[in-house]
Amino acid sequence: MQMGLIGLGKMGFNMRQRLREGGHDVVGYDPRPEVSDVATLAGLAEKLETPRTVWVMVPSGPVTNETVVSLAGVLSSGDLVVDGGNSRYTEDAPHAALLAERGIGFIDAGVSGGIWGLTEGYGLMVGGSDSDVARVMPIFDTLRPPGPAADGFVHAGPVGAGHYAKMVHNGIEYGLMMAYAEGYELLAAEPLITDTQAVIQAWTNGTVVRSWLQQLLAKALSEDPAFSDISDYTEDSGEGRWTVEEAINHRVPTPVIAASLFARFASRQEQSPTMKAVSALRNQFGGHAVKRTPLSG
Repeated sequence: MQMGLIGLGKMGFNMRQRLREGGHDVVGYDPRPEVSDVATLAGLAEKLETPRTVWVMVPSGPVTNETVVSLAGVLSSGDLVVDGGNSRYTEDAPHAALLAERGIGFIDAGVSGGIWGLTEGYGLMVGGSDSDVARVMPIFDTLRPPGPAADGFVHAGPVGAGHYAKMVHNGIEYGLMMAYAEGYELLAAEPLITDTQAVIQAWTNGTVVRSWLQQLLAKALSEDPAFSDISDYTEDSGEGRWTVEEAINHRVPTPVIAASLFARFASRQEQSPTMKAVSALRNQFGGHAVKRTPLSG
């Protein structure tokens, strides 16, 4: 199958390679000419046979919106756009409506797998009409991991469902990473444990906590046992926030996901105003000692 692919970053570049190895004709576009197959979006459209399928793999937000708007100007009726980035699901319906005015179809696809997807395959969660999804199934089948389709691919529902499922997936990921990280710190704090990395490595087989994230933590510790080259400053890319917001909207308690998100916020503070206030209150009501900040100079 022929397909255009916009965005040849860490994931898009590997997806193009996996699809080509699977026998597909992929024409890639990226602002960086050293990795791009064509110079412009118009050139991409010209190189594809109609009806075209174009996969968008760019950062969520304004970049995705600008790309979809631009595609609406160079594609034609009968073509199909797949947004495979981490867009917020609320952006999908407006994009689908914009393209529908020109007779262009739309699928939202949540993609999981990171840089390992090239060899392991990508977990896919898609939203869209039955006919549009069926049209792109040769692509989905090549991108997903080998084995039963249900173990790596889901048509989650209409437009928006794919990105909603991916949002929740990433929220769960926040909580899982936090649990593994807390376990690591507790192991490292106990003198009885002589090799923290070996303990986590040993969880790889036969344990109920084995997972890909666990294996990646073991790998990271083998490369840098004390994480001496890594700061504790941790960003969030948005999906965790959206998950918590959706939990509030639906009145669904998600304490683990919320706590993992707030821990990332705390990681970015050199000092905590909240804990300063707590310390000051303890001193005020009970005369408890406080640790004073050292004088500069």
